[in-house]
Amino acid sequence: MTASGVRVRIAPSPTGEPHVGTAYIALFNYLFALKHGGEFILRIEDTDATRSTPEFEQKVLDALKWTGLKWSEGPDVGGPYGPYRQSDRKHIYGDYVEKIVAAGHGFRCFCTPERLETMRAAQRAAGKQPKYDGLCLNLSAEEVTARMAAGEATVVRMKIPTEGACKFHDGVYGDVEIPWDSVDMQVLLKADGMPTYHMANVVDDHLMKITHVARGEEWLASVPKHILIYQYLGLEPPVFMHLSLMRNADKSKLSKRKNPTSISYYSALGYLPEALMNFLGLFFIQIAEGEEMMTMDELAQKFDPENLSKAGAIFDVQKLDWLNGRWLREKLTPDEFVLRVLEWANENGRLVEGLKLAQSRVGKLGELPPLAGFLLANDVGLTPASFAGIKAPPAETLELLETVQADLEKILEWNVETIEAELRAIGDRMGKKLKAVVGPLFVAMSSSQRSLPLFDSMALLGRSVVRQRLKVAAAVVKSMAA
Repeated sequence: MTASGVRVRIAPSPTGEPHVGTAYIALFNYLFALKHGGEFILRIEDTDATRSTPEFEQKVLDALKWTGLKWSEGPDVGGPYGPYRQSDRKHIYGDYVEKIVAAGHGFRCFCTPERLETMRAAQRAAGKQPKYDGLCLNLSAEEVTARMAAGEATVVRMKIPTEGACKFHDGVYGDVEIPWDSVDMQVLLKADGMPTYHMANVVDDHLMKITHVARGEEWLASVPKHILIYQYLGLEPPVFMHLSLMRNADKSKLSKRKNPTSISYYSALGYLPEALMNFLGLFFIQIAEGEEMMTMDELAQKFDPENLSKAGAIFDVQKLDWLNGRWLREKLTPDEFVLRVLEWANENGRLVEGLKLAQSRVGKLGELPPLAGFLLANDVGLTPASFAGIKAPPAETLELLETVQADLEKILEWNVETIEAELRAIGDRMGKKLKAVVGPLFVAMSSSQRSLPLFDSMALLGRSVVRQRLKVAAAVVKSMAA
């Protein structure tokens, strides 16, 4: 335990590209630990076994390391309260769940997914908040034993008080009151024996001696469930702090459907990690105009968790661009600048592997920039004219681009083989030859119909950049189809 006793954590789920919102929450926790002389811990919350993958876990580690954050305990560095990956802790949670059931605070539920979906659909149709209706709440012990012996699938749910409200103090929002009738009878243990996020979260925070839980405001509504679990287990809850969500300039939630949100996207475009963290850190401090450029140490000195804004953190890309430009020009020596450029160009092997792909396609080295430059470009400059050589009508091309965009999101591992397999499957499903699928994608990726091998190029560009280029291409083609 540290001198201050403060222990905070970031606990991302490895179910997709790490979001800039993860960096934002991680930075707050990191600065909070620095401010109090405490410990900052990384825990991987992979209770969602169907969506969590080793590739995404590695991306989480890589992205957070890229930001410059350092954790004293985690799955990669170990520590006294490990393991730090929930799937490796599966054996821990059952006893805690059984304790809740034995004390009468939890119950076995045998409802099928189909029944639950029908129930929720009826509730939504009636204008009610979808939540469990308590069908299995009062089953006798004999019936529960018999149904389990018969091999029926079962989950464990928590009981919720039927009247009154949960009152608690939040480090950002102050005193909060949430009526119990708005809280669902949360599943604690799934049929596969894995705990839900809520159950594992509480047990892990307790066992890892976490003193302060700082996370996004979307978790504020879950606090009553967490407080109940702490109470049911006879444990002391940590201090809760819920940070305002990052939003677009129009106040809408920052989401990948609207804007690039992956940390990897910003690293691929050549943003410096120092500039991104500087930008995010400004949401947590009070400064005068002209003081915007700050290192991590300077942010830590100014950091004031007592005076946080509830107004929402606006992700202003223009401000980020301005800060990044200043970091490039003012904070790097010429030699450091050259080194950073070379590091950036070869991130994910783009430069070296791209040159290898180009070798058989050039007669002179001077042909390399127009042929392979798209691998390093922020924007390939797509216009309707870019698609002039595509024979299919715009509406058909648009359908293809939107289908590809949606289907590529489902690929768990991003590599040449999986991309090729998915694009071939899309062609088969849409009744198109592979050439008809590949043509518009060549243009979307490079703005040219003569380019490097498509599947290799998409693998090198990375999931987040490909996603954005498909989005831009679809917008251009949509304007042609209108």
